[in-house]
Amino acid sequence: MVDPGHFERHAAIYDDARPPYPRELWAALESGGYLVPGRRVLELGAGSGQATGPMLAAGLHVTAVEPGRELAARLHAAHPDATVVVGRAEDLDLDEDAFDLVVAATSIHWLDLDVVLPKVRDALAPGGALLVWRNVFGDLSIRTPFRDRVHGIARARTRPPRPGPDAEDVDVTAAELTRSGLFEIAEVRRFAWDVDMGTEQIRRLFTTFSDWTPDEVDAAARAVDELGGTVREHYLSWLIALHPTPPPATP
Repeated sequence: MVDPGHFERHAAIYDDARPPYPRELWAALESGGYLVPGRRVLELGAGSGQATGPMLAAGLHVTAVEPGRELAARLHAAHPDATVVVGRAEDLDLDEDAFDLVVAATSIHWLDLDVVLPKVRDALAPGGALLVWRNVFGDLSIRTPFRDRVHGIARARTRPPRPGPDAEDVDVTAAELTRSGLFEIAEVRRFAWDVDMGTEQIRRLFTTFSDWTPDEVDAAARAVDELGGTVREHYLSWLIALHPTPPPATP
């Protein structure tokens, strides 16, 4: 991890600072037959509950796992109908066939897949699915004056980049999720969306990024001020749906 305590220190602003997942993603989950009332969901790395709330509203029974005590407390206060477990996904003791869905929303890159994926496979009931999605805060295919400033801030860094695979790349993540052979891809979806954000919104959002220093956050906020006080951000979201691979045929 870059900083395992970062999200806890900013728990008070996390939910308000991060834009919600786009409507198109939830529509895709519904049309894909995943948001079926009564289904049992295990959510890994639930944070403040940005994915928990819509799943509860869809009639799912959610067990939300969050290692940060402050985030978990806020999650429970906002969504009392969820069963909140304070702990790491790697430490869970899960019953077989206990869940119809396992969800990791902008959290899979923090998990030790060698430990978590076997647990998830065993915990999924027949016909179950692993759903992994995330927001990517910055569409590299769209250049804007603000994004030019953001890239300039990042280029000026002298510290090493975040270790490990590129967590924002859907193809890299899909390869990591299938590397063990325990899961196979059912579908991959991508969604483009945009949102207008002011100086303080950008400041709060960038504060929640674990690889941004306070000075860099201040530089991003100043850039918004210098560009008129509001910028249109172009973001991406992606969804990977996976099913457990069938067991090998017995001779």
